[in-house]
Amino acid sequence: MLVDAARKLFAEMGYANTTMNDIAGASQKGRRTLYTYFKSKEEIYLAIIKQEKTQLIQKSEEILKKDISAEQKLIEYIYTRLNSVRDIILRNGSLRADFFNDLQEVEKVRRRLDIQDIRIIKKILGEGVEQQIFDIRNLDMAAMLIHYALRGIEIPYTKDFTRRKINASRMEVVNFLVKGFRK
Repeated sequence: MLVDAARKLFAEMGYANTTMNDIAGASQKGRRTLYTYFKSKEEIYLAIIKQEKTQLIQKSEEILKKDISAEQKLIEYIYTRLNSVRDIILRNGSLRADFFNDLQEVEKVRRRLDIQDIRIIKKILGEGVEQQIFDIRNLDMAAMLIHYALRGIEIPYTKDFTRRKINASRMEVVNFLVKGFRK
């Protein structure tokens, strides 16, 4: 409840303009309750980021469970991830650009969750190797490269023009990020 209230306030008023008093009031909890769970506004901000990234990982893990080829999983993963990140950034209003990039602490949270993301990509690629769809000699390197390539286009993808361009060139994106691994 506290995190949801903070998310709404950060989106409406901006992170810098939101106080702990604002969050306590919006959540209909007292300051004492708020400070029981969070020592600072920064901790709440990080909790929002962690919650959003955890949801993104859960969506990705659902793709792993599907009964489709590894290539289809990888394609679905790429677009699910890009669309999820876009939704996260748009949902969080004025946090947009600094949501994943500004604070050093944000990067610490993100790095921990990035490890899970790379693990998911590696698992998909490994399935592709087992299915003899992909020819990959170094799964760790391939997973890391895909992860960081996607990370690099997250923010541009949120912009309508870039998103439309990428979606219109969906097969080129798939060819670049997926078919290069094909046997």
